[in-house]
Amino acid sequence: MPALVLVLGLLVAGGRLWYARTAVVEAAQSAARAASLARTAEQGNRDGQAAAAASLATAGLMCGDRVVSLGTSAFGVPVGTPATVTSTITCRVPFGDILLPGMPGGIQLTGLGSAALDTYRSRS
Repeated sequence: MPALVLVLGLLVAGGRLWYARTAVVEAAQSAARAASLARTAEQGNRDGQAAAAASLATAGLMCGDRVVSLGTSAFGVPVGTPATVTSTITCRVPFGDILLPGMPGGIQLTGLGSAALDTYRSRS
């Protein structure tokens, strides 16, 4: 019986880790896409932050120490030159409610995203 409980606990922990990793990567992609649709770097940063928060909230992922970094330097590239907006999300996912011996209290996950700016749209 203890071995069965241990195996089930490991399955739950593995499923939660897979889901959390997928949610963080999806949030990073959403943040980059939202930022790439803005007209200015400042607006792109605000839109990307909001999109990341909304995506993580929709997924039901509670992050401790969430950090969202957006690379909006692409807005400084002249029109006609291909450019890309990037995003990085770091999220500490808690595992404290899974009572397995040796299980860490949480794990830090990082998601990366990127989206191209429209090459011929005006930028500021």
